[in-house]
Amino acid sequence: MRRFVLPAVLLAAFVASTAQTIVIAVLPAIARENHVPASAVTWALTAFMLAAAVANPVAGRLGDLFGYRRVLLTCLGVFAAGTVVCAVSRSFPLLLAGRAVSGVSAGVFPVAFGLVRQTVEQPRRPQTIAALSAMFGLGGSAGMVVAGPVRDAWGTAWLFWPLLALALVAVVLGALTPRDAATGGGRMDVTGAVLLAGALACLLLAISESRVWPLAVVVPLAAAALALFAAFTVAELRIAQPLVAVRLLRRRTVATVNGVTAVIAAAMFGAVTMLPRLVQDPAVFGKSATAAGLVLVPMAVVMLVATPLAPRLGGRTAVRLGAGLAVAAFALLACVHDALWSVYVANVLVGAGYGLCFAALGNLVVDAVEPRHTGMATGVNTIARTAGGAVGAQLAAALAYPTGFVLFALVAALAVVAAGAVAPRYSADR
Repeated sequence: MRRFVLPAVLLAAFVASTAQTIVIAVLPAIARENHVPASAVTWALTAFMLAAAVANPVAGRLGDLFGYRRVLLTCLGVFAAGTVVCAVSRSFPLLLAGRAVSGVSAGVFPVAFGLVRQTVEQPRRPQTIAALSAMFGLGGSAGMVVAGPVRDAWGTAWLFWPLLALALVAVVLGALTPRDAATGGGRMDVTGAVLLAGALACLLLAISESRVWPLAVVVPLAAAALALFAAFTVAELRIAQPLVAVRLLRRRTVATVNGVTAVIAAAMFGAVTMLPRLVQDPAVFGKSATAAGLVLVPMAVVMLVATPLAPRLGGRTAVRLGAGLAVAAFALLACVHDALWSVYVANVLVGAGYGLCFAALGNLVVDAVEPRHTGMATGVNTIARTAGGAVGAQLAAALAYPTGFVLFALVAALAVVAAGAVAPRYSADR
């Protein structure tokens, strides 16, 4: 039964990450179909991200308490229900409800890491974790690649039916995996979950809607996020079985990895969001949404090739090399962004960088904590990735080129420097 663990967790992670980005390339079409303004249609992405940010730490902690397999299957089941709602929706509010429910699928990431750590033998574990980490980028790229062609050929509903089919296959595979034992004691920290949910909701709303909502709304949201995070920290330090072990996150190893993750995610996701817009710009290439999505295919292919190399290179080396490749890609686009060859070359470099960075970071965060904290630590790391990606996407939407590519090159360079502070090897006692 252990042979089903790898396909189950990889497919679950692929489905969850694809679901997040599946609407990005077709947001203008969704706006036209539902007769909503461009400023409102972005909620189809924001609703998913909000639910995902909350689901990550909660699912991770529940996995530590009750077993990762059980929580994995629950997240996939909730995702399937939300996906059906999206597919059959005939109104924008119903679509948003489905997207919010679907966002719970992000909880598969921390529990998948925990399941791998419990069931995969050590010699194969680093490669498995690397592949699982890469699914975040691979699925995200796939969502943007296929959305345009699928929507143009069969309609918006068919963005969701294939995801439902894949999720059901993942449920079957997950049900065939061996039962795992709970690794952490205690009970669910409901107060911590509520405070963290409120803090993350305020933070991501302030980030995602900063270009649309007035400062009179965004600034209080950001202030509320800070206040709720402070209250959450105090509450977690006072409870015996917290949702998030704050003292654990203050370890140099864990804090450094989370910081590097957020910075790299901002650069990578920002550039990936900007590239389709560049290709569709009538003043530059004027390609269709379908063609813009296909431009990202080399990125996804190279990502698959680069991922297995990360464990062989070592954590710090892989992260620095990957971020360095991103610097080269964005610098190239800053200098030459009106020739299609430069876009393809940059895609190859970004794919290699993304695969190396996130494959290495996944292993680093897992190795940095005790087994009983695996779900919690990887959940927080996924939040860092989500928040960083949200910042990058907003910057990409607000900036013109080549200014945006220059900024992302500088952010990626910061990741190269920050990765130098990552210890070559991580252990739970650091």
